[in-house]
Amino acid sequence: MTTTLLRGGRIHTPVEPHATCLAITDGVVSWVGPDHGIEQAGHVDRTIDLAGLFVAPAFVDAHVHATDAGLALVGLDLRAAQSLAQCLDQLTAFARTTAAAVVWGHGWDDTGWPEQRPPSRAEIDAAVGERPVYLSRIDVHSAAISSALAAGLDQTLSGYSGGVVTQDSHHQARQLARGLLSSTDRTAAQRAFLQLQAAHGVIEVHECAFGDRAGLADLHSLLTLHGPVTVRGYLGVAVIDPVEAADLLRTSGAHALGGDLSVDGAVGSHTASLSAPYADQAGRGVRYLSTEQITAHLVACARAGIQPGFHAIGDDAVGAVAEGLRLAAEQLGGTLPLATVAPRIEHAEMSGASEIETLARCGAIASVQPLFDALWGGSAGLYERRLGAARSRPMNPFAALASAGITLAFGSDAPVTAADPWAAVQAAVHHRTPGSGISPRAAFTAHTRGAHRAALRPERGVLTIGAPADLAIWQVGELVRPEAAELAQRWSTDPRSRVPLLPDLSLTAQLPSCVATLAAGRIIYDTGLFAQD
Repeated sequence: MTTTLLRGGRIHTPVEPHATCLAITDGVVSWVGPDHGIEQAGHVDRTIDLAGLFVAPAFVDAHVHATDAGLALVGLDLRAAQSLAQCLDQLTAFARTTAAAVVWGHGWDDTGWPEQRPPSRAEIDAAVGERPVYLSRIDVHSAAISSALAAGLDQTLSGYSGGVVTQDSHHQARQLARGLLSSTDRTAAQRAFLQLQAAHGVIEVHECAFGDRAGLADLHSLLTLHGPVTVRGYLGVAVIDPVEAADLLRTSGAHALGGDLSVDGAVGSHTASLSAPYADQAGRGVRYLSTEQITAHLVACARAGIQPGFHAIGDDAVGAVAEGLRLAAEQLGGTLPLATVAPRIEHAEMSGASEIETLARCGAIASVQPLFDALWGGSAGLYERRLGAARSRPMNPFAALASAGITLAFGSDAPVTAADPWAAVQAAVHHRTPGSGISPRAAFTAHTRGAHRAALRPERGVLTIGAPADLAIWQVGELVRPEAAELAQRWSTDPRSRVPLLPDLSLTAQLPSCVATLAAGRIIYDTGLFAQD
């Protein structure tokens, strides 16, 4: 047995609100307490002087696309492009520097550009010549592509046009582009992303894999990578019977059947399924799964003891998931079989009161992305332009979901938003719609213990004796305790527990900087703290 003592810090734990020390024995928290009680830690093999650093449970990112996020890191990142002209200039410059078989880019968002349109196929061809190009929109539900890539598409598929591809055409374009990546390119992208996550205090990600050939190959690569961060696989394939569900898990290596099992698309790409037309374009979006398919998937997974889930953003899509839960409960003889497998709904952006009540009653978990609201909420934001003010204001109703007793699990949906957990926690606290935000404590819990609950591990995500030493160590400015009045007014996961310290999450505060990350006591990221003698 080997014990390491972290001493002289500030520990986020319900065990002792004034704790300054934490002991780790063989990967498990063996003691937490103040300096004056240090003898209770027993024999110590090594002591690390924290010098006032903040120690907290490590984060879990509950929704990622690791390969795409890694390709945005090592490929062309267009999220900072402020105009169509700038996007094309960046594309031209990047194409000159890469010899990759496909020019892969991500992150353009034409809603803020003066031209108010995406790049055309002809403009992409002029920038790169006769090379395959795949440029995903920021929501990854549509893409601008070159003629060389478009030549391989089936023009009879939905969403095909001479410009941006959506729906089935986008799925096929994406698969073609993925097929041009070498296994070396893919592994390098995945490793880069997982290393970035470790550097942000994350010890686990939930990969939302697509069920096509490229998605299955990505998932297999991730699950066998042995990177710094644990990967939990969610496979987006619908099933109709328990045997099929079990076979899919066995052959794919996935842990659950959900993630981006899409009921609809995204608001930015006009593919989120709405009950009334978009405000800025004709049509109500796209529905990919019927209520009957949703119900069958829920029943089959529940009977197989497998966690199910769906991607649902628009009010029509969220309503369909809620109705599927209700019908599945009827077929299963009650809500308990569903609650046992904790069905997940990813995004749940346009959840109304009725849907929230059903989700709560069926034990569903809401896997949500606070940085969506930070990017697209508020007056004149993308949501308001697409939906109008009345429908955009109730988007991402974190307070209502939490108040109903629904477990929130925070994620980034990287590469859609940055893999930056503290920024997500801050965004959830400072929701652009008054009354929809949650307390700092509840937000932090959603990115730690709540995300573990979403993976059916409710015992993890808190620094208590006997728990795995999954923790991150941070350089933090001011630390605060939530006021009693705040806790009374806002939702808390466990109001009976003691209230540990949290960083100042005001919009003007500098967010914490990660010094080290430990997964079950194993160092997966370190800026030099553990190199001290």
